[in-house]
Parts: sequence; structure tokens; C-alpha cells
Amino acid sequence: MVNLVVKLGHFLFPYPPKPRALRDYARIFETLHSEGYGLVLVAGGGAASRGYIEALRRLHADETVCDEAGISVSRLNARLMAVALGELAYPAVPRSLEELRAYSRHGRIVVMGGLTPGHSTAAVGALAAEALNADIYIMATDVDGIYSEDPKADPKARKFEEVTTGKLLELALKGKLWAGTYQLDPLAVKIIERSGVTAYFLDGRRKENIMRASLGGKVGTKIVPGS
Repeated sequence: MVNLVVKLGHFLFPYPPKPRALRDYARIFETLHSEGYGLVLVAGGGAASRGYIEALRRLHADETVCDEAGISVSRLNARLMAVALGELAYPAVPRSLEELRAYSRHGRIVVMGGLTPGHSTAAVGALAAEALNADIYIMATDVDGIYSEDPKADPKARKFEEVTTGKLLELALKGKLWAGTYQLDPLAVKIIERSGVTAYFLDGRRKENIMRASLGGKVGTKIVPGS
């Protein structure tokens, strides 16, 4: 059995939520499950999370409070995805890695959100992959891969078809680690590096990309251990 962890970015969690889109993605995971994949899905906070965090900052809340709000919203998004999956999903959203391990033993798809302040859901996905000794970790975002610079700001940015964890950490350290942002997270990179999991960073808006990466195909940016 192939164990697969998929981090679902904010593209799938607009506000208000779009049930049809959630059902469409649920069908992909239903197919993978039927083919024998062990699945854990990690929901990001999406648009609602960013709205709450922005409001909290205007009220002068500290970053821990902002992180806690983001975690709460990501768990609501996880609940949405679990409902879209119906009986295939484990009925509870894990709040710790211990619960994740326990729920995963039941053969259902486990859907989770954030865990700890200071950890992005990309890092949570990496921790989940490590905890379950996953074969593949997919970070499904609204960008088609990892670039040398921010492709939204620099039209000359170069896309990497493959990148080492060392180079990726260098890029991640250029970003800002604020609650609610989706930067390349150094913590996620370090966990990917130490776990040795095969990881992909890809455009999840194209559903076929998730299926292709789950089969080990060439898509997005493949992340490999190394300096």
C-alpha cells in the first residue's frame, strides 16, 4: 500500500465555501482510496483564515493568537472536506500526531487541519508524512512549482523541475513567517529533509496533477534530499 499525504492549499477553501469543488476533489481521493492508497489530507486555512487573522492584527492580537485562529479555521475546512468524502472519511479531525496515528489505523481517509501555533499547514503535512512513514507528500497550491523568485512579482523567475532540500531551505529563508501567509516554510523543508519522504510542490487547481504526483509522475517541482 502506498501511503500518501496531501496538503490542500487555500485555492480549495474560498469564503464562502464551494461545496461542488469539494465534492470534485473528494472524487479524486475516493479513486485513490479504492486503488489501495492510505490517505491523509491536510486542509489549509484559506480565505476565512486570512480574514480572521487580518482582523485580529488590527485589534493588536499577538501572532500566537493569530496562529490559533488559523488553526481553528483550518480544522473547520478539514471538517468540510471530510463531509464531502462521506463514509470514506474518519469521523473525527485529529488534534495531535498521536490522534492521527490512531485514526489512520482504521483504513479510512483522515482529514486534519493545523496542530500547533508557529507551524504552517505545510509543516503539519510534513510532520504527518513523517509520523506515518508516508511514501509521498504532495503540497497542492495555486502555483505550478517552486521558483527562484516569487513568480507573481518577478516575470523572470525560473521554475525548478527538481530542487534539493538544501536549495529549498535557502529560498524559504527569504520569506516571512507570519501567520496566514503561504511562504516556503523552513520548518516544513527541514522535516521533509529528515524524513526522506518524496515530496511534490504543484498546482492543485489542476486536479489531474494530484493524481499524477501520487503515481510518481513528472509534475510541479519534485523535492529531493540534499545540499
